[in-house]
Amino acid sequence: MANTAANAANAANANAANAASANANTAASTSTGAAADVVKPVREEKGESLTNGDPRFRQLFASWRSLDTKGPGAPVEQPVISVPSRMPLSGFRMTSDYGMRTHPVLGRRRHHKGVDLAAPTGTPVYATADGMIERAEFSRSYGLVIYADHGAGLETRYAHLSKLAVAEGERVKKGDLIGYVGSTGRSTGPHLHYEVRVDGVAVNPIPYMVETETQVAAADRPELTGQGGE
Repeated sequence: MANTAANAANAANANAANAASANANTAASTSTGAAADVVKPVREEKGESLTNGDPRFRQLFASWRSLDTKGPGAPVEQPVISVPSRMPLSGFRMTSDYGMRTHPVLGRRRHHKGVDLAAPTGTPVYATADGMIERAEFSRSYGLVIYADHGAGLETRYAHLSKLAVAEGERVKKGDLIGYVGSTGRSTGPHLHYEVRVDGVAVNPIPYMVETETQVAAADRPELTGQGGE
C-alpha cells in the first residue's frame, strides 16, 4: 500500500462520501434516453471514518493495518488489495439507490443490494478496481453478470449487461472495459446494477464510486424506494 495505515485512517473523513454523492448527482443529471423509472437523487450525508464505519470494513481495514505494519519486506503471500474507487460507467441516471425498496418486477419489499444506473443499451461498463474476473455468465435474476474479485474479501458485481467484454479468469485493471449496459435478466429497462461486497455481504456502493486516497466505510442509510432491476 502506498500510504501507511495511519495516514489512511486520518485521510478518511466525510469529504469522501460527500464527494461521491456530489459526483453521482452530477452524473445523474445527464439525459440517457433509457427507460424512465422512479428517480431517487443521491442524498449527501455524513460519512464515517474507517475505524468507526461498517464492521466488515473495520475488519478489512485491520488486515490492511497488519499488512502495512509488515512493510515492503513481508512475504509474497500477502493478499493484494485494490479498493473500488471510480464510476463503473459515464452518462447515467441513478434510478434506484441501495437499501429497502419495492421491487419493480416482483412488486414486494426487499433489500436492494446495489444501485441501478440507467443508460442506453451498449454503454461501456468499466472495472472499478484492479482484480480477477470470478464469473462472467448468465443468471436468471442478474442476466449477463460479471463478478470481479479485488482481494481480501472485496468484490464488485455488474449485472443486466447486454454483452460481455471479459471472460472468467481474466485479470483486469481499474478502468478496463468489461461489458456493455443492457436489460437482461430481471429488469425493467436498460441499466447497470452495480454492487460492492465485503466478505460476501453487500454494502452501500456510493462511497466507492469516486476517486479518493482512502475509502470511507458506508454509513447506514434510511429506507428508500426505487425501481430498476435486481
